[in-house]
Amino acid sequence: MYNFNIKSIVHDYDVQFIDNLSVTLKENLKDGDFIIIDNNVKRLYADDVNDLLVQYSHIGIDANEGQKSYQGIIPIIENLIENGFRKNHRLIAIGGGITQDITAFVSSIMYRGVSWVFFPSTLLAQGDSCIGSKTSINFGKFKNQVGGFYPPINIFIDLKFLTTLTDKDIKSGLGEMCHYYIVAGKNDFYRYKKDYPQALVSNDIMAGLIARSLEIKKSYIEIDEFDQKERQVFNYGHSFGHAIESLTNYRVPHGIAVSYGMDMANFVSVKLGYISEQTRLEIREFLQEIWRGFPIADIELETFKTALSKDKKNVGKELRLILNKGYGQIFKDSMQMDDQFTSWMKEYFANEL
Repeated sequence: MYNFNIKSIVHDYDVQFIDNLSVTLKENLKDGDFIIIDNNVKRLYADDVNDLLVQYSHIGIDANEGQKSYQGIIPIIENLIENGFRKNHRLIAIGGGITQDITAFVSSIMYRGVSWVFFPSTLLAQGDSCIGSKTSINFGKFKNQVGGFYPPINIFIDLKFLTTLTDKDIKSGLGEMCHYYIVAGKNDFYRYKKDYPQALVSNDIMAGLIARSLEIKKSYIEIDEFDQKERQVFNYGHSFGHAIESLTNYRVPHGIAVSYGMDMANFVSVKLGYISEQTRLEIREFLQEIWRGFPIADIELETFKTALSKDKKNVGKELRLILNKGYGQIFKDSMQMDDQFTSWMKEYFANEL
């Protein structure tokens, strides 16, 4: 199966694909380990985890944005301290991205750093966020403003989790993974486009796509783990996508919003003469498969511009966008949100949605 090691300035870590959650948990849990588990996963996979939750201390969490905050993690830290968690013990996270962020953040600050292990339960986490070391929590109404870089020591990927995800969650994960394939180059994107229909019904095909997505990300994070230069190309589609997420109150989930965002980035790239309209339409043909059923025509241009202006990657009033000069040639560009940019967005909202 697809197993590999990732080099990290913090500490190296391993990714392993598994096919038996309960067996792998039994083989890897140690005395003193403390499990942090999404309550929904706990319910859906009771047969796999219940016996172990009796044997080992655990905290069940509701995986929502309120839990992923300073206020939300206070009872978690209190629980750990009161129940004898020590510096030499480990946290075991079982859940999606929110569970990952909570566990990683708590692990990074408990006793100045304790080890943690991750069993990602969503396609977004399996194909993207499980590697890369990023950890963040919300601060008040501000999303993902506090955090750092603190990887797990092991990641175990079991595709069995995908069988209980909604179609929306699967498409969101595939939409997020798509940007890695465009960053990697034409051959990778063509492979992704070809394998996409079968990945929806075949675990073997899906496993291959997840593994390749992580391999592409690995090649960048090992040279720019702290997101200072090369790795920033992975924000492709995300500035526009984050605005769509917030303005639809997350009715359009992350990976689907990013699919729209990539198309918007490509549209701007055409206007600037970076890529041809043919290339944009070739990519758009696939992206439409991801966002079908999630219309955003109700978003108003002015509110969209306001949301885009608040993107945390901006510098002053200057937008910092990731644009496209062709497959494998994704890059960072700067521009003003001036009349010309506004006219492009007006055209997009009028004709492309």
